[in-house]
Amino acid sequence: MTEESKNTEEVEQSENEEVKEEVKAPEKKKVNPVVWTTRIVLLLAAIVFIWYVYSDRFTPYTDQARVTEITIPVVPRVSGNLIDVRVKLHSAVKTGDLLFQIDTSQYALAVRGAEANIENVVQQLGAQSASVKAAASAVGVARAQLDRAQRNYNRTERVIKKNPGALSQADIDRVETSLSQAVEKLANAEANLAKAKEQLGPEGENNPQLRMAINQLNNAQLQLSWTKIFAPTDGYIESFNLDAGYFAQAGKPLATLVSKEDLWIQANFKENNLSKMKPGDKVEFILDIAPGRIFKGTVGSIGYGVQTGDKFTPGDLPDIKSKSSWLQDPQRFPVVIEISDPEVKKLCRAGGQADVVIYTGDHSFLNFIAHLRIKINSWLSYVR
Repeated sequence: MTEESKNTEEVEQSENEEVKEEVKAPEKKKVNPVVWTTRIVLLLAAIVFIWYVYSDRFTPYTDQARVTEITIPVVPRVSGNLIDVRVKLHSAVKTGDLLFQIDTSQYALAVRGAEANIENVVQQLGAQSASVKAAASAVGVARAQLDRAQRNYNRTERVIKKNPGALSQADIDRVETSLSQAVEKLANAEANLAKAKEQLGPEGENNPQLRMAINQLNNAQLQLSWTKIFAPTDGYIESFNLDAGYFAQAGKPLATLVSKEDLWIQANFKENNLSKMKPGDKVEFILDIAPGRIFKGTVGSIGYGVQTGDKFTPGDLPDIKSKSSWLQDPQRFPVVIEISDPEVKKLCRAGGQADVVIYTGDHSFLNFIAHLRIKINSWLSYVR
């Protein structure tokens, strides 16, 4: 065999060996990106679901929250024309500030009339007191006359016993008649004294006539004081569109005072958010009026019932509407969030929206995620 043939055979053998090695070597599987993407998405979904379940119990969050303040109708107690209006719409007022002044003419006149009535009553009581004194004096005179008539009668009886014929029958009749008249006069005088005392009544401030006159004066002075309408608390004037000359009617509001003293946030949480929640839990909330800022508060109280019907009447429980979807949304209950920082209270406006998160305990990871969530939402307040 020639050398060239040998070389050719060696080349063929080496090629055959390479082919065999390639056939024996296992083929590597290619990675499918769709499968891995699906797995990652499912894993993230599972993590988010677990976080959602736990955060709903341990760090509940809601965007259904409103700033709530006490609104006080400014209502006059007496009627009359307004002669002075000291406020305007959205005016800031302090407790005790004069808001409105009603014309005092008729009420000042009523005070003067009540004062004159007291003077008249005092004069009448003086006259009645004099009548009592006169009646008492008449009783004294009647008793003296009775005493004298009684002595004459006793003397006559002694004379008749010693000497039956010493006095005529006419003299005896005259003495007996005088005694009977004296008895009747004393009885009449005592009756007149009792009548005078009854008309006078108790003396001093306990006298009913005097008490009635004093009460009339107090009532007139009270109505006069009601002509000035003062602010019952710190706040702001709303629902106001009148001026001097307006006729104010007793019991009809002139304006509304939005109080800054009593202010809170009513956050409506789902029923399954309440299982770990309790009064005193720490709260963080954001306000649309102050985007980018997070404020602190505490849970004040948790509602125990809500209205489930469509009708609402005064005295009924709060009526909170739940969102409707293919999966029924749990019933929501009001949770009162207390605000202690006065600077935050100044920012709040009645009816303003808020987002609230409640920390039910020391859960580091969940609390961190909840804080991060509300921080992000506070930044989103710039654009929503």
